[in-house]
Amino acid sequence: MKKILLATKNSDKVKEFKAIFAHLDYDIISLKDLEDFDEVKEDGYSFKDNAYIKAKYYYDKYHMPVFSDDSGISITYLHDLPGVHSARFLGGKDYEFTNSFILEIMQDIQDRRAYYSCVITYIDEHGPLFFDGILEGEIALAKKGHNGFGFDPIFYLPAYQKTLAELDSDIKNKISHRYIALEKMVKYFEK
Repeated sequence: MKKILLATKNSDKVKEFKAIFAHLDYDIISLKDLEDFDEVKEDGYSFKDNAYIKAKYYYDKYHMPVFSDDSGISITYLHDLPGVHSARFLGGKDYEFTNSFILEIMQDIQDRRAYYSCVITYIDEHGPLFFDGILEGEIALAKKGHNGFGFDPIFYLPAYQKTLAELDSDIKNKISHRYIALEKMVKYFEK
C-alpha cells in the first residue's frame, strides 16, 4: 500500500479525503498523524499557488508523495470574494460569524450565484501535477444543516433543494469540488 501525505491538519478534510479514497490502495496519512504542527504561509494569488506552496514544503521536508488542496467559495455579487481568502476572510473569524455576515449583506440581493473551487497539487519524485474542481450553486437565504464545515450551511444547490450541509456525506462526497478534483487525480493514477 502506497503512503501519501495529505498536507492538512483539518480533521474534517482528512475524513472527506479518506472517504473518497477508501476504494483505492493508498494509505493516506495527515500532518496530525506525523505530529507536524508547522505553519506554512499560504500567500499565493490563487488556489493553485497555495496548494503548490504547501505540497512543495512538505515534499521537501518528508521526501514522500504529498498532496495538498486549497479551496474556497466565490460569490458573484461580492466580485468573487472571498475566493482565495476564504479561510482568512474577515480577518479569520470563525465560519459561524462569517456565514452570518454573508447572509446579512446578501439579504436583499437577487443574484445569489456562488461557486466552490478546489485545486489539488500532487508532488512526487516526478514533479507537481494539478487537478481542479468547481461546484456551482448559490448563497442560501438562511443557514441550514450540520453535515459539513466552512461555508457548507449557506451554499445552496438548486438541483438538490438543499445546502451542502444538509446532504448526506455519501452524496456530498460524490459531487463536491474536492471530489471533482480528486476524481481527476484518481483517473490520472489509474492510467
